[in-house]
Amino acid sequence: MDFKGSDTVPGPRTEDQLPHTAQAAAKIVIVGGFGVGKTTMVGSVSEIRPLTTEETMTQAGIGVDDNYGSATKTATTVAMDFGRIKITDQLVLYLFGTPGQERFWFLWNGLFEGALGAVVLVDTRRLEVSFDVMGRLEERGVPFVVAVNSFPDAPRYPLEDLRTALDLSKDVPIVECDVRRRASSRDVLMTLMRFLHSLAMTRSLT
Repeated sequence: MDFKGSDTVPGPRTEDQLPHTAQAAAKIVIVGGFGVGKTTMVGSVSEIRPLTTEETMTQAGIGVDDNYGSATKTATTVAMDFGRIKITDQLVLYLFGTPGQERFWFLWNGLFEGALGAVVLVDTRRLEVSFDVMGRLEERGVPFVVAVNSFPDAPRYPLEDLRTALDLSKDVPIVECDVRRRASSRDVLMTLMRFLHSLAMTRSLT
């Protein structure tokens, strides 16, 4: 469509406009290794059309990227995913999905800036990837919850066994989820918000 010579400037779609009742907004990052479901989670839960920066995977990644468990994946996030969800009439969350391939992790520092909290997505087939992810969050002082994405072919373990395997503090919430389902992804975000509220209450008492 050509807008030359027109006084009308295209704006956001009605459904993408920020609710007029919104009084507060928070930045949340969705992190995890390659192929754990970050793009899927942002897409499933976002109330606006999500922004993605996926590019087709090429031969350049062979021998560089660890795509175990994701052999059929043909695209990867190279910068970030972005979405938005209204938690209450007053509170809106801005969601930023990080790239999972380690060669793009240098972008994480910028995405972590100003983040209130994070969701660490975990694939039980590749638990070892999660240690570096959580370590980076801890270095930045970003509180997080752990969400175990339920892949059909992934082994299932009791959550407390996973807590031990991941060396998680007993205070850090860990939950199961299916990021393809909006309700499940929203539940993860609600778990994070409750955790952040409890941390704020604890700090206010000290």
